[in-house]
Amino acid sequence: MKVLVVRFSSIGDIVLTTPVIRNLKTTSEGMEVHYATKSGNAFLLQENPYVDKLHLLDDSGIWNLIKKLKKERFDVIIDLHHNARTFLIKRALGVKSYSVNKLNLSKWLLTTFKINKLPNRHIVDRYLDTVKELKVSNDNLGLDYFIPEKDEVELEWLPEGYQQGFAAVIIGGKYNTKKLPTSRLIELCDRINKPVVLIGGKEDAEAGAEIEQFFKPYDQPTEFDKGLEELGKKTIVYNGCGKFNFNQSASLVKQAYWVFSHDTGMMHVAAAFKKTIYTIWGSTIPEFGMYPYRTKFTIFENKKISCRPCSKIGYNKCPKGHFKCMNDLKFDFYIPD
Repeated sequence: MKVLVVRFSSIGDIVLTTPVIRNLKTTSEGMEVHYATKSGNAFLLQENPYVDKLHLLDDSGIWNLIKKLKKERFDVIIDLHHNARTFLIKRALGVKSYSVNKLNLSKWLLTTFKINKLPNRHIVDRYLDTVKELKVSNDNLGLDYFIPEKDEVELEWLPEGYQQGFAAVIIGGKYNTKKLPTSRLIELCDRINKPVVLIGGKEDAEAGAEIEQFFKPYDQPTEFDKGLEELGKKTIVYNGCGKFNFNQSASLVKQAYWVFSHDTGMMHVAAAFKKTIYTIWGSTIPEFGMYPYRTKFTIFENKKISCRPCSKIGYNKCPKGHFKCMNDLKFDFYIPD
């Protein structure tokens, strides 16, 4: 059987489809699994051994992609995006298809009227519903993420103080209402009280530099430094934001002892590596079904305000102006020595 799986974006959503790919491929001999996604996301799947062939949506447009897909003569389509583009693909190819239920009405009711009609199920399990008719079940092995050898980061690349173990703090995120303000990230790093490696893109480099500078010791020890030592303060910070590509950042997350993350794609990569994750939630909520899958995790969220969730994906700024979901968030944890 020749199957086409479709999910165009985004990073986290694509990582969350990996159990579908794996379970399709391992169901029976001769199962051929193809995957269609945006060209910019190809790196997420190029090393995945369960994908036989990638089909990429690029600047040439959806109809050029459809033309190429028609030549493959698929038996079935697994639509894990369920939008206008995937509708065109399904209609043009004219084969049996199964589509994920995105529960948009239920999400709208929750974000608009705070009426929760969402099922208590992870999005991965809803993705897997699409392949039940193909006699594919969940092997319960969780998510996959495969890093190319050229992007594996050696610990020796980091300063000496981080080579015996560190916490990865993923400070990035597409929307600001899903990210802690820099002052609160400083507070979080102080609470971790371990060597910290900040993970993020070039757009996070400035905030990362501010956090790194806050914890940078003076060239000459001062009474302030002695006081910190007496209090048992051990936080040092290395700003890795913008210094590594995504797969290299994933390699650092893979090697971290502890992982702290906003609701973002790298959080799901950490889940693929079975890390214990401390998850930080602002305008979105775990009830949307996007919490870490099949790994241990702790949730930090402010449940004392009535305006959450305000969006299913996030905003660039707080609609209410107070940003209490992040500003008033409590960090209740302790990492022992």
